Parts: sequence; C-alpha cells; structure tokens
Amino acid sequence: MNPISWKLVVVGVLMFLLLVAGSTWKVQDWRYGKLLAEQDRLHQSELADIGRAAAAQAQAEQGKRMALENRLSINEQTHYQVMTHAQKDQARLRDRLATSDLRLSVLLAENSTGDRTLPAAASTSGMDHGALRARLDPAHAQRIIAITDEGDRGLIALQACQAYVKALGQ
Repeated sequence: MNPISWKLVVVGVLMFLLLVAGSTWKVQDWRYGKLLAEQDRLHQSELADIGRAAAAQAQAEQGKRMALENRLSINEQTHYQVMTHAQKDQARLRDRLATSDLRLSVLLAENSTGDRTLPAAASTSGMDHGALRARLDPAHAQRIIAITDEGDRGLIALQACQAYVKALGQ
C-alpha cells in the first residue's frame, strides 16, 4: 500500500473513532442528563416534604403558643378579678373604719401574776368573762388595714406569678 492510502486509512480510522467517541459522549450525556433529572425530581420532592413538615411544625408551635396565650390571658383576668375584689373589700373596710361603723380591737395580755379576776365595773370592751379586748384608735386601725392591703396585694401578685410560671411549664 502506498503512503497515501495509509493516510486515508488512518484518517478514516480516526474519523471513525471520533464518530464513535462523539456518539458515546452523546449517549452518556443523555444517560447522565436523565440521572440528573431524576435526582433533581427526588431533591424537589424531598424539599417539598421538608417544607410541608416545617409548615406543620410551625402551625403546631403556633397552636401551642396561642393556647399558652389564652391560658395566660385567663390567668391574668382571674388574678385581676381577685385583686379588684380584694381592693374593694379593703376599701369597704377602710370606709367602715372611717365612719366608726366598725372598730378594730386587740386582745389584752393577762397580768404578770396570772390573776384572772373580774373587773370591778363593766367596760366597753365586753361583758363576757373571756380575754379582755381593747379598741384601737381609728388612725392605727387605718394603718393596720393599709398594711394588710399591701400584704394581700403581694400575695395576689405572687399567686399570679406562680400561675404564670406554671402555665409556661405546661
């Protein structure tokens, strides 16, 4: 064979190899494209599932938060009513003390000798033979009522705080 025919054979073989390589490349491209499309579809499906799960979780958390807010609101209303009721009772008591409709009294201590003889004359503190009582000055009674009012408010506030913490813990 002459050199020209060798060249033609080599060029033909090279062309054939290039054609086979190009065809193989194209077939692999189709297969790989199909695989990538399938992976993309699966990925999109997983992302959609994750999105739905996140939305469901967010909705559940929002429901829990709304339930907690409702419980806290009910607790707040209850404690507000208790506080208002206590304030009204204290105001009524102060008014009754101011108008001398009500008098506060205290128990008197017994004598140091322990002698429980009856008083010579009946006193305004009582007619019975039990412990002796003395009436308080209205100004002192008002101060005592103010102190108990602050104590009641503190206890009601403490109960409100405890209910709040309990509601948060549920």
